Amino acid sequence: MGLRIIGGELKGKKLYTKPGTLIRPTADRLRESIFNILSYQVKEAIVLDLFAGTGAFGIEALSRGAESAVFIDNNKTALSVVERNVQSCAVDNRSRIIRWNIVKNLNCIKSIGSTFDLVFMDPPYNKGLIKPSLINLHDSGSLGKEACIIVEHTPFEPVIGACKQFELTDQRKYGKKLISFMKNSG
Repeated sequence: MGLRIIGGELKGKKLYTKPGTLIRPTADRLRESIFNILSYQVKEAIVLDLFAGTGAFGIEALSRGAESAVFIDNNKTALSVVERNVQSCAVDNRSRIIRWNIVKNLNCIKSIGSTFDLVFMDPPYNKGLIKPSLINLHDSGSLGKEACIIVEHTPFEPVIGACKQFELTDQRKYGKKLISFMKNSG
């Protein structure tokens, strides 16, 4: 069973991925659960897909009515997969793809000129990337007042206490993964 879009105008559209462990796309069922929780927050949202991988989160949001999406990853292979998926889904006019080291900083999004409503973050597991990424996200000043940050991670790398500027509003366990929903605490 391949990776596909599960809702909205692109429902059923297959997404390209690369075999192996370099890109670890979120399973369709898990993405569907996340988008069911988000429901009304997606329409007309400006989306940021960090550690984009295949771009499935951002493209799913666009399919469900998000206004635009920015995809960021530091891996050339992942970015070529995102680019291929964005083009095959014909959402390139509402997308921006950036190669950047998210852990170093997120200065690349300061110039975009809009604030993000939804942020999807699916970093490689157990590599210590959540805390610096959340801090850089906050420091970028690019979040909307009611922004929702969704982090996919393992229990071995908790988000609670990772960045005091964000508050955990919900957390769900799916198999061995945790999905944490966060918002600005100030």
